[in-house]
Formats: sequence, structure tokens, C-alpha cells
Amino acid sequence: MDKREFKDKVYTILARLVKAMANPHRLEIIDLLSQGERGVEEIAVQTNMSIANASQHLQTLKESRLVEIRREGNFIRYRLANDNVYKSWKDLQSIGMENLAEVSKIVNDYRTERNSLEPVTLDELQAKMKSKKVVLLDVRPEYEYNAGHIPNAVNIPIDQLSKRIKDLNKDKEYVAYCRGPFCVFADEAVALLAKKGFKAWRMEEGYPDWKLKYSTQAR
Repeated sequence: MDKREFKDKVYTILARLVKAMANPHRLEIIDLLSQGERGVEEIAVQTNMSIANASQHLQTLKESRLVEIRREGNFIRYRLANDNVYKSWKDLQSIGMENLAEVSKIVNDYRTERNSLEPVTLDELQAKMKSKKVVLLDVRPEYEYNAGHIPNAVNIPIDQLSKRIKDLNKDKEYVAYCRGPFCVFADEAVALLAKKGFKAWRMEEGYPDWKLKYSTQAR
């Protein structure tokens, strides 16, 4: 083939890959699967879609090699094909926050209403965790925590926090994290903790970001 044909073929294939991601539901699915594998029913519930629609979006992602499946008896579990898929989603988040004013405005307006506008970064977390006064709270569902979490994090799912808040110590400081920059569980946790008189912050990133950063550094 000549160079024009070569370029056309490569760019066409890559454009097809981008097209597979260019859907809000599929981006949310990628975000969810970065926390751990899931069945189509779980994804449908989390994304407020019908099972049929969720299955169709998963099939599109699978055809583009962005997700893969694992059979568990009669059930099919979906997961990201590799860490590069999440890295692409993370890069897209960063581009959106840095280059698109409407994205950063939506995020900032939401967090301003909940007094969680000053998040803790991963680097700041490393420094804070050296203090015995700081407690790291993972407020994701238990099955996501069990699939992987930041070391020394305590799991109190957001739907249990109000009942278990009496077990927390007001002499401690709390950093809550969830799925990532667009997850709202940590915002809800910080708002609840602050209302009850606790010192609390939201972590800017989530577990997949921690995993991506520190597993890369360890190589």
C-alpha cells in the first residue's frame, strides 16, 4: 500500500476507537469498570439504564477491545481490557477540566454548594497520612473496596455513614475518597461529616488514580 492508504487505514481504525468512547453512557461505564468488574445488571442499575441498553453499550465497548468479559458459571462479568483504557479516560477528564470552561464550572458549582471545593490531591494525601490524626475513608460500596483500595483506608459506604458516624472520633481528621473526580459519594460524606462537627476533606482523585500513579512509579 502507498503512504496515503496506510494513513487512511490507521486513522480510520483509531477514529472508530474514539467513536466507541464518544457516548456519555459508555464513558460512565468505563468509569464504573475502573473500580472493578461488574455484571450487566449492576451496570444498568448504577447508570439508570435498562439492561438492554447497558448490554448494547457494553457490546460496543467490547467490539472495540475496550472491555473484556469473564464467564462465571452462567453469568458474564465485564472489566476494562487494561489500565490504558482508564488512563485514556483520565486524560479526557483532565482535558475537559483544563480546556472546557463549562466542565470546570459545573464541577466547581456543584462542590461550592457542598463546601468541598478544596480537595486533597494524592501527593497531599501521602503527606497527611504520616499523621496519626488523619483517617482515610473509602466511601464506595463494599464490593468495590474489596476489589481494590488505597492502603490503610477504612471502608464506610456512603449509605452507611450516617448510621456509623457515632463510631468516628472528632479528634481525628478525615479524608474521604470514592471513584474519582466526577463521583459524588465523597462530597456527600464531607457534607455529612462537616454538619456533625468533624474536620473533613474530599480527595480529588479516586482509587484507580492512586493505582495508576503508584503502580507506574513502582515499575
